[in-house]
Amino acid sequence: MVKSGRSGAYASVGGARAACIVGVGETEYRRWGGFTDRSELSLACEAVLNALADAGLSAGDVDGLTSYGGDANEPSRLQDALGLTEVRFASMVWGGGGTGSCGGLMQAAIAVESGAADVVVVLRALCQGQSRRYGQFNPARPGNNFLAPFGMLSPPSMIAPLVQRYMHLHGVTPEQMAHVALSARMNAHRNPNAVMRGRPLDMDSYLAARMIADPLRLFDCCQENDGACAVIVTSLDRARDLPHKAVRVLSSGQGSNPGWGTGALGGHNMPDDEYARGNASRLARELYSAAGIVARNVDVAQIYDHFSGLVLMSLENFGFCDRGGGGDFVAAGNIYRDGGSLPINTSGGHLSEAYIHGMNLIAEGVRQMRGQSMAQVADARICLVTGGLAGPPATAVILGAD
Repeated sequence: MVKSGRSGAYASVGGARAACIVGVGETEYRRWGGFTDRSELSLACEAVLNALADAGLSAGDVDGLTSYGGDANEPSRLQDALGLTEVRFASMVWGGGGTGSCGGLMQAAIAVESGAADVVVVLRALCQGQSRRYGQFNPARPGNNFLAPFGMLSPPSMIAPLVQRYMHLHGVTPEQMAHVALSARMNAHRNPNAVMRGRPLDMDSYLAARMIADPLRLFDCCQENDGACAVIVTSLDRARDLPHKAVRVLSSGQGSNPGWGTGALGGHNMPDDEYARGNASRLARELYSAAGIVARNVDVAQIYDHFSGLVLMSLENFGFCDRGGGGDFVAAGNIYRDGGSLPINTSGGHLSEAYIHGMNLIAEGVRQMRGQSMAQVADARICLVTGGLAGPPATAVILGAD
């Protein structure tokens, strides 16, 4: 890949070696602790094999593996379980769970375009009922000594002050923020794999829901789910012989704004100007520049929705509305699949499909570029996918229909 700018945004090299996604695989998604018949490794293998079948490839074709944020499925175990002939490339993005999701895809694309590997699997698998729960308070985790004295013992309580500050600065109301959850739920009703399919949500129900960490209500917070998802990355030249239309990785990136540090997951000493922004504005500029597009060229987006208030910040960081305009933007209907200028989270996202730490957002981005989504956006050619805000690193990718 060709580096663009000063931080971590990269543009595809183009030509025969250009990185593209050729396969998508998922398991069933269940509520946290819902799997008792399969292990986390088994779920990972199921998703990978489903992705390979979708791509028209076999396990013997795979020579690279990437993931992010402490995924427990080590390459050596996956190699044995899947029967991979060799693993020439394996990498992990450090950082706060799903904040690194698009970084895993970035590393796979770099491996393919550099020739370090030919076919790379990007995966995430969760089976938390049988092991540890992501996001659960751990007194040994670096930075928690700065949070625990203030009662910040879970992600909602860590994120709530950022959203509270954002709403105070810009006059955002709960009724505006509700549209993130409402649009996600509407999309989930179209998706057979969405955990919240068939469970209606309206404004009254949203506002009546219990407060988790003020101002975050129940439906502002993502689900806790188990399941696995994987995508297959290879070169455009190899993709020409495979069954599905290739989805190009036009640009990808990761990094943090100056002064962000460990962010909300390890301390709250970010610069005041950054505190209610969420750490992605610099990455957004470089990502667009590397892809040779601007925000108005994006047809559909999969915005990491661990908390609805952070979706508003993402919409601003990535240039879809002015700073402070996120509440008005969503309340005007722009994020809805029917009639919106920028439909988002068309599978239901983390709020209503499942929380697979961003990997399922990448999968939905691929489906949109193939024209296969259950909530397909007409004539969509460019899709933005973002990793989570408020913890390092910020990551994002721009996908394009070939």
